[in-house]
Amino acid sequence: MTIMVYVAIYLGLLIFVIGCVRRVIEYASMPRHLRWELYPVPHEDPSRVAHGGSYFETSEWWLKPRHFHMAGELRVMFAEIMFLRGLWEHNRRLWLPSFLFHFGLYLLIGTVVLITCGAAIPLFMPSVGSSSLWVALADLYTVTGYAGAALSTVGAVVLLWRRAADAELKNYTKPGDFFNLIFFIVAFGAIVAGYALRPPASAGAGELVSGAIRFNKDISLGRLFSAGLVLASALVAYIPFTHMAHFIAKYFTYHAVRWDDQPSVRGGAMESRVTGYLGYRPTWSAEHVGADGKKTWVDIATANPAQEVRK
Repeated sequence: MTIMVYVAIYLGLLIFVIGCVRRVIEYASMPRHLRWELYPVPHEDPSRVAHGGSYFETSEWWLKPRHFHMAGELRVMFAEIMFLRGLWEHNRRLWLPSFLFHFGLYLLIGTVVLITCGAAIPLFMPSVGSSSLWVALADLYTVTGYAGAALSTVGAVVLLWRRAADAELKNYTKPGDFFNLIFFIVAFGAIVAGYALRPPASAGAGELVSGAIRFNKDISLGRLFSAGLVLASALVAYIPFTHMAHFIAKYFTYHAVRWDDQPSVRGGAMESRVTGYLGYRPTWSAEHVGADGKKTWVDIATANPAQEVRK
C-alpha cells in the first residue's frame, strides 16, 4: 500500500509537470494576437497609468527609450492572483466562493512546500531537524493544511450549489464542471478525514514526505489517508488537461495579449511573423468574409466584399 501511494504521488506530479509544459508550448506557439489597445498597461510609467495613457502619447516616441516598470505589473498580478480582483470588479456574486476556493488552494500549496522543507532539510542537515524551528514548522503546516482544505472545500461546495441553482450560470455549466468540483470535494474530504482519523502508529505528514524522498516502504499509512493521497495525486495529474489549467492561459492572456504594447518596427520580428500570417488561407464560416480556404489573408484584406456581391 505504501509503495502504491509513493508511485501515485510521483506519477501525479510528473504528469502535472508534463501537462503544464505541454500547455505552455501550445499557447506560446499560437499565432500572434490582434492588438487590443487597452490602456493603461501596468508596466507603463506610473504618471501615464494614472490617467490611462501610454508611451504613444509622447511626440516622436519611436526615437526615445522605453522604460519597463516591473513593480506596476507585480502589483496588478498580486491583486489578481491572491484576491481575484477581476472577479471582484465584474462578477461579485461569485467572488467569495471563488476566493475561498483559490485561497484554500494557495494554503495547501504552501503546506506542501512547508512539509517538504521540514522533511527534506533534516535528511541533509540532521542537527537542524531537532531544533525548535522545525517543531514550530510542523505546527504551522498543520494549521495551513487544515485551513486550506476547509476553505477550498467550502468554496467548492458553494460553487457547486451556485452552478446547480443559479439560472444565469446554467448556460455556462457543463457536466464536467460538476465533476471537477465534486472531484475536489471528495479528494480533500478523503485526505483530511484520513489524516485526522489515522491510527496512532501510522505516519504523519512529515514522515510521509521523508519516506517518499527515501522510498521507505516500512512506514505505515492508514487506508483512508492512503486513498485520499491517491485521489489527490490523480487530481493533480488531471488538472493540466482541463480548463482548470486557466492559470497558464491567464498568464498569456495578460502578458501576451492585454499588456502587449510592443511597437512593430520595420524589419523586426513582429513584422516577419505578421508577413507569414498573411499567407494563411482561413476557412471562416461567415460568407461575407469570403474565407473559403483558397484565398489568403492578403486576398481577403485587399478585396471589397460589397463590390463582389454587386457583381
